[in-house]
Amino acid sequence: MPNPKSQVPVWREEVASSVLSVDYQRILQAVADRVRLGQGPLTCQEMVAVFGMDVVAARVEALRSKAKRLVARGWLAEPPPGRFTLGPGVAGPGDGS
Repeated sequence: MPNPKSQVPVWREEVASSVLSVDYQRILQAVADRVRLGQGPLTCQEMVAVFGMDVVAARVEALRSKAKRLVARGWLAEPPPGRFTLGPGVAGPGDGS
């Protein structure tokens, strides 16, 4: 039985990004947009700016925590430390699966 506290399920091909909470979907969408535009991995500071928030340590760290959780569950990858891209096989929201 899944852990009720776990907000991020482990990525599998048959699991749609719609199972993620809105915050996690926004992160996945921002990273997917960067991939689509060929702009490379996204940093947490860049994510904060993309979301229209003030780039302050508390916001950056909150996003970093969520992005790291997505990495741990296979939704994102972090090839160079601190830079996030889609995990292997993951299509961004709206890209199908």
